Amino acid sequence: MRDRLLKEGKLFDGYNKEMEELHISNAHRLNEIIDQYGFPSLEKVGKEASKAAWLVVQHAISLPSFMKKYRDMIMSTKDLGQHSREQLAYLSDRIAVYEERPQLYGTQFDWDNAGKLSPQVYDDLVKVNKRRKSIGWNSLEEQTQIIRLQAQRDNNHCPTDLESHRHQIKLWKYKVGWLIKP
Repeated sequence: MRDRLLKEGKLFDGYNKEMEELHISNAHRLNEIIDQYGFPSLEKVGKEASKAAWLVVQHAISLPSFMKKYRDMIMSTKDLGQHSREQLAYLSDRIAVYEERPQLYGTQFDWDNAGKLSPQVYDDLVKVNKRRKSIGWNSLEEQTQIIRLQAQRDNNHCPTDLESHRHQIKLWKYKVGWLIKP
């Protein structure tokens, strides 16, 4: 679906409704599996299935409680291996960004005021790079260049009305429950 939406030019203009429906459906099914069989850890289901489950969670952005539940399951794992530490970093950052808190690993990007993809708010560059290095990742500066090149290859560009883009994201965060209206 991602490839089709990318070819149709429908992937980067807000959260595509068809994509959102697929993400929600996948999350509901995974939640049923978790309730029946437990957390799909690397040890239980292997690397491929564990990664697939994590991708379902990482893309279930319309379901904050589900994403947090899964993050808490990863955090409760006794010995986090490399695979789980990377998943936890991505998932924790995504949750932080949607809750409008600083991310810790710099995994989440959006358009800045200069029209470039840049890491969303993070706590401190030195600390971020130290955390990234602790799980074997490159620096945030290097990752930023990689993300920008990928966006060029995908023909992903800054929205023409950046303020409207940001406003729509904020409204969506309230709608799905990432933020609570004051």
